[in-house]
Amino acid sequence: MCGMPQQPPIRSTPTRPRRPDASMSLLTNVMDHSLDDGYAEAAARKKAAGDGGMPKTLRAKLGLASGLVLAALVVTVGAAQARVAAPVVAKEREELVDRIDRETEAADKLEDSVDRLREDVSARQREALKSSGGGAQSDLVGILSGASAVHGPGVKLVVNDAKDAGAGGDGDPRESAGFSDTGRVRDRDMQRVVNGLWESGAEAVSINGQRLTALSAIRAAGDAILVDNKPLVPPYTVLAVGDGQRLSTRFQNSADGLYLDALQESYGIRTAISVEDDLRLPAAPSVIVRTAQPSTEKSEKGTS
Repeated sequence: MCGMPQQPPIRSTPTRPRRPDASMSLLTNVMDHSLDDGYAEAAARKKAAGDGGMPKTLRAKLGLASGLVLAALVVTVGAAQARVAAPVVAKEREELVDRIDRETEAADKLEDSVDRLREDVSARQREALKSSGGGAQSDLVGILSGASAVHGPGVKLVVNDAKDAGAGGDGDPRESAGFSDTGRVRDRDMQRVVNGLWESGAEAVSINGQRLTALSAIRAAGDAILVDNKPLVPPYTVLAVGDGQRLSTRFQNSADGLYLDALQESYGIRTAISVEDDLRLPAAPSVIVRTAQPSTEKSEKGTS
């Protein structure tokens, strides 16, 4: 009987067990081959070199030694150049010092010459005043102008910085630190003192031996007080020739005398005034005599 064709039996093919990490093939590949072929080849060459290659530590030591040798060479060359240049620098310095000494000596000689000429001019001016025929009037002019040395009764006034100003700076109040400027005598203070003495009847005034005239100026340069461009240092001794007791009383009762008292009470500036029987004031270093002459030209005003 014809039967239906039989289908070949289905054979089941055995399957290989699946790896649990089959789904992580990329990560597995990276882990199995952590170094690529290039790294592996380099490692092989280094291994094959064996002792013939130079250890890394030795190369580092040689590099450090080379650097030290180069640094030593630079220092040596610099020292050699300094030794070569030292005599030249020393010679130039010596020449500069000699030049400064010569210029300083020349300046001192010129200053001495100027002082002698000033004294000669002052002496000639005094002689001219005496020989002008004015007699007592010329003497008075010489006294008031400061051209003649004077002596007589008067007032001695000493003005000094506050006591605290003397601390530090080797006793120099101008070098003291941390002291308020209000405790120091200023040029404006001395201006008021001198003006007050003139107003009170002084006939001649000097500060620390510097004779004042109608052309004198009291100014400041930093912390220093200048009288006719000459610096003065405290204490400031003011001598005023005149009627001593009357001069003292009028000055102390004047606005300028009261101003000086206020400085003493408020800021500690020290003052002392006394009446003297005989004070001696020098002549001014240089006095320029200016004389006004009457005009000889006739005015044509009112003439036809």
